[in-house]
Amino acid sequence: MHRRAFLLSSLTGTLVASGLQAIEPFRREGPAKMLLSLAAYSYNRFLNLRGKEKPTMTLEQFIDEASTLKLPAVELTAYYFRDTKVGYLKEIKKRCQDKGLAVSGTAVGNDFCWPDAKRQQTQLDEVKAWTERTALLGGKTMRIFAGSVKKGDTQAQAVERAIGLIQKACDHAADHKVFLALENHGGITATAEQLLTLVKPIQSDWFGVNLDTGNFRTPDPYADLARVAPYAVNVQLKTEIFPSGKRQEADLPRLVKLLRDATYQGYVALEYEAAEDPRKAVPRYLDILRKLLA
Repeated sequence: MHRRAFLLSSLTGTLVASGLQAIEPFRREGPAKMLLSLAAYSYNRFLNLRGKEKPTMTLEQFIDEASTLKLPAVELTAYYFRDTKVGYLKEIKKRCQDKGLAVSGTAVGNDFCWPDAKRQQTQLDEVKAWTERTALLGGKTMRIFAGSVKKGDTQAQAVERAIGLIQKACDHAADHKVFLALENHGGITATAEQLLTLVKPIQSDWFGVNLDTGNFRTPDPYADLARVAPYAVNVQLKTEIFPSGKRQEADLPRLVKLLRDATYQGYVALEYEAAEDPRKAVPRYLDILRKLLA
């Protein structure tokens, strides 16, 4: 039996049997090659459709602004689409093309830890639907979450459940040639070990990690990022990092170096979340990243 299948079938009381060889990281030919993108989430304070205040920027305006920054690509977060009908998605795709922008990928917010079967199906259906939308937009990757343990549940049960749903989502993604990228986003992916416990059992050539450089709250986030980087299919690079939960300015050259050391090949999307107005901060950080990625 393939070792991923064995790991998946073994997830009952324990997570991963000791002594089993882990799946290999991506085998990348040649040196690292990184392309710059900008995550729409960087402008969340202007784009947010879920807040009490009316958004002051549309997704179309974000695309227009990104084009003035002379970027090769943008990452379009699902939260900011006012419509998901095919006609509107085609309009967004054309707008990006007219502005000279590729769609590096999309990002969805899901939770695969719900014990309730109906909620599980709802979450899976949403991920599948956005996989198809991502393919229509021309996106290469789609960021997904695993979720968090719910009241009355256990870590082991939540992990087993998430692995099963991720596998189903990946099977669907393969049909549409979209990489699903699991983010280190707290919950059951709060540490490198937890994240890789979810990654290693999945049987799919269309699955990997969405490496968010600002999400580990461990004593040494850089070491944990370096450990996970060989599995990355997308990177969301933040300007802050949180060793042991303490906020500090990220060492951007160090982050880029660990990606080079992993021979990462793919998009690096700036995902700005710091306090300064992104309209002022984003252009400055993009200039820094252009030099580092060159």
